[in-house]
Amino acid sequence: MSHAASKNLSLTLKIWRQAGPKQPGSLKTYNVSGISTDMSFLEMLDVLNEQLIAKGEEPVAFDHDCREGICGACGVVINGQAHGPDSGTTTCQLHMRRFQDGDTIVIEPWLAKAFPIVRDLVVDRSAFDRVIQAGGYVSVNTGNAPEANTTLVPHHVQQAAMGAAACIGCGACVASCKNASAMLFVSAKVSHLANVPQGQGERSKRVLKMVAAMDAEQFGNCTNTAECEAACPAGITLSNIAQLNREYMKAVMCSKE
Repeated sequence: MSHAASKNLSLTLKIWRQAGPKQPGSLKTYNVSGISTDMSFLEMLDVLNEQLIAKGEEPVAFDHDCREGICGACGVVINGQAHGPDSGTTTCQLHMRRFQDGDTIVIEPWLAKAFPIVRDLVVDRSAFDRVIQAGGYVSVNTGNAPEANTTLVPHHVQQAAMGAAACIGCGACVASCKNASAMLFVSAKVSHLANVPQGQGERSKRVLKMVAAMDAEQFGNCTNTAECEAACPAGITLSNIAQLNREYMKAVMCSKE
């Protein structure tokens, strides 16, 4: 199999710089060169930071962890799109071959009231953690471990649960929504456990508490524009939001919680 030869890019970067949560922020322009098209987007930022450190300047702060697209830690708005121009791709998995020599790239943090800026491109996404905590845990029966396949789950139900479980909690759905809605994230977490037998005991209580926590964190309402689905790197679909609405209405009308 042949591969296109790598080449080096010279780029103009316009990056949001903000020294702290209460400090004023602005876009600052940097020029970088020698960027291989084989590099990831975060590796390109590493190169920039090495250049800034060599000049005695403060490096750009940005979140990252696994760099394999599964942890949800990375995430910036690239030229107006959460995680950049490729669909189903996290920022750490976005390669510089997607850009052209001489391009200007605007890099901003997730912008949402519920995600306050910590520094530069780093935002505080602990609101997601508090929503998850509000949902609580699933019940686990005591006794010996059950035999494998004791609880049969239809294939299509398994697929729905696994599809929802793919959410990595990166926050791209919030960043791409004009209302900063977290409904795609919350719906994935609610749908995952609502679709498996182990999640039935707390089904009503879970959706009521998670929606209440979502509202308390001041996330906006769903805009029905599907920008969240388009920006999600894990392929979470709007069908989960439909299920969240059904689960919530059922809990409000029928639950004794």
